[in-house]
Amino acid sequence: MLKEFAQYLLELKRPETVEAEGRTYSTKQLHRLNVERDVRTITIQSLSGIVDYIKSNFDHERPIMIQVASPTEVNVYDALNDENDRRNYIQAKALLPDITFEKFMSREAFNIMVQACFVGSDTKTTVLKVISSIVEENSLAQSDDGVTQHVTVNQGVATRGLDTIPNPVSLKPYRSFVEINQPESDFILRLREGGNVALFEADGGAWELNAMHNIKAYFELELAELVKEKKVVIIA
Repeated sequence: MLKEFAQYLLELKRPETVEAEGRTYSTKQLHRLNVERDVRTITIQSLSGIVDYIKSNFDHERPIMIQVASPTEVNVYDALNDENDRRNYIQAKALLPDITFEKFMSREAFNIMVQACFVGSDTKTTVLKVISSIVEENSLAQSDDGVTQHVTVNQGVATRGLDTIPNPVSLKPYRSFVEINQPESDFILRLREGGNVALFEADGGAWELNAMHNIKAYFELELAELVKEKKVVIIA
């Protein structure tokens, strides 16, 4: 009697198939045991780290795909398995400085931000020179036709003159991985009473596509042999 009861319990757990409207259904959900499991993605902060990882063949020698997801994120995947899934082995996220756009700030804070967070160029030097030459806010005089601003600047101890702020200004802020050439884009430089300064983005987001192209070009150069052998595919 006990043996028959145990057999009855086993039969209750056994899945069965049911035919309905030309389709086959199971009475229980089934799970494959030999499926590849997901891996925990390693996160790093540099493109060179991804290059080192790929060249090391540390985990396997399968073909892989590098996805440039954004100017600040890159992922490394393997090929699709028989479950039409792929695993993300390593991810790079850029470490970026704190840059403020679209917001007025003090002349001193703006000066520090531009010096620390922008690539050196003649335009950067010009912007810093204009900003540092503005007279104190209680004697600031300016005219504005909506396109070009004019401000009064110090030209000496006892003299003042009229200087024109260049607009737009082409600058290279650090907005992507340091290994690549930072994309240049246009900004509108604006001044306000009190000597406050702001930069407004004026390139419609084109810098993001340029940065992603530069990241792809970096990998194509650093992994040229593997790309040629079709062991690495790069998409952006």
